[in-house]
Amino acid sequence: MRDVLLLAVHMMVTLVKLTQPGGVRSVIAESLLLKHQLIICGRPPRRAPPLTTVDRFVFGLTTMFVSPRRVEKLAAILKPATLLRFHKALVERKYRRLFSSAATRRKPGPKGPNEEIAAVILQIKLRNPRFGNQRIAQQISHAFGLPIDKDVVRRVLARYYGPNHPHAPGPSWLTFIAQAKDSLWSVDLFRCESILLRSHWVLVVMDVFTRRIIGFGIGGQYIDGPALCRMFNRAIAGQALPARISTDHDPLFRFHRWLANLRILEIEEIKSVPYAPMSHPFVERLIGTIRREYLDHTFFWNSIDLHRKLDAFQRYHNGVRVHRSLDGHTPEHRAGNPSSSTANLAAYGWECHCNGLFKIPIAA
Repeated sequence: MRDVLLLAVHMMVTLVKLTQPGGVRSVIAESLLLKHQLIICGRPPRRAPPLTTVDRFVFGLTTMFVSPRRVEKLAAILKPATLLRFHKALVERKYRRLFSSAATRRKPGPKGPNEEIAAVILQIKLRNPRFGNQRIAQQISHAFGLPIDKDVVRRVLARYYGPNHPHAPGPSWLTFIAQAKDSLWSVDLFRCESILLRSHWVLVVMDVFTRRIIGFGIGGQYIDGPALCRMFNRAIAGQALPARISTDHDPLFRFHRWLANLRILEIEEIKSVPYAPMSHPFVERLIGTIRREYLDHTFFWNSIDLHRKLDAFQRYHNGVRVHRSLDGHTPEHRAGNPSSSTANLAAYGWECHCNGLFKIPIAA
């Protein structure tokens, strides 16, 4: 009798899904995903299910039409991490086909510079500390006749000419200005892909002194000056304004509406050093943290879902996550807010953040 009742409940839920927008597509995708897993289970037994290229393509394609909340329930023989890798592979394939020519699509990626070129790059930087990456690349091309990209110079200097190098300069001007509390925010943009491979632009605003995330602004696939202003105003809503903000040389930050918005808010804009990513390091590192620790391990459906998940990560980042640059403290502690009570090793609990992706020990 219990099995009959469960079947009736499942039938009612399926009928409700069919009446919703996109419900037929979702039900068909779920059915295909489950049936294909049953086909794989029926193959000769091994230690792990033998997945072929066709299997991976079917799983990745059907996952695009399924709600993220249903992925864990439908993965009978697969782990959620496997479906996340499927989605990441589809995103990489999308950009590989969009931004690579047909002639070079099947060629391997560029090799790193040899030791002789790396030594020349380092020697030029040591003798000319004010030279930027592009100028060093152009100087090598002029002197040796070797075509070299400025990104290669940047990677070589990041590896061999870091802050701990004996001839490297001291703290950057951006670090120096940030020592005045709440006087400098950093702003930057990055792009991420939804489960349906739709692009979304994210504007992140952070306080350089406390490393706090001030807020996020979400935009569509194409943004202009008014859209950028709306994203920025949404990100800083309810916050005390700083004296300055730091931006890079992205063309989006040259719109007249953006500059007029800053004049109205009485905020001075400071541009980073051209072709020198190390002059804008804090927000660049924050974007990498958001990708590595959060967005690479979760799906989002649309801009509303992305808003909700980024807000959850903001609460975790500001109030719970410790930072090496803050001597093991949280941004809220650096801002002057009281920290949580100390836990006892004999009795403590666990607090979940971002839908259980992070689990932090707390006082019981």
